[in-house]
Amino acid sequence: MDDHRQLSALVTRLGRWLDGESPGDGRALFTEDAEAHTPGGVAKGLDALIEQARRNHTVPTQHFITDRLVDVDGDRAAISANLLVVFAHEGGPRLLGERYDLEAARTDGGWRLSRVQASPVWEVAKA
Repeated sequence: MDDHRQLSALVTRLGRWLDGESPGDGRALFTEDAEAHTPGGVAKGLDALIEQARRNHTVPTQHFITDRLVDVDGDRAAISANLLVVFAHEGGPRLLGERYDLEAARTDGGWRLSRVQASPVWEVAKA
C-alpha cells in the first residue's frame, strides 16, 4: 500500500504545482522523458512539459483531482482520476471537467510521472 499512498501524493503534488502552490519548477514530479497530452497541447521531454504548463496556467487556477485509481506493476504504475480545473479569468471563470490517465515510473528519487493524458469531458465558460 505504500506505493499507492506515494502515487496518490504525487498526483496531489501535480495539482498543487499547476496551481502555483508548490515550490520548485516541477522537476521533482516528472521523469526526464515525460510527455503531456492535454487540451493545451502536446509536450515531449521535461523542459517542454514544464514550459507548456507555465504557458497554459497564466491566470489563477485550482485543480481538483478525485477518484484516483492506482494500478502498480513493479516499477511502473497507471493512475486514472477525475479532474475539475477552474481558471479564474477576469471576465469570469472557465471550468473544465477532464479525465486524467497518468503513467508513473519508480526512479532513484522516488515515483515520477512519465505521461500525463488529460481528456476533456465537458467545459463551462462565461460567454
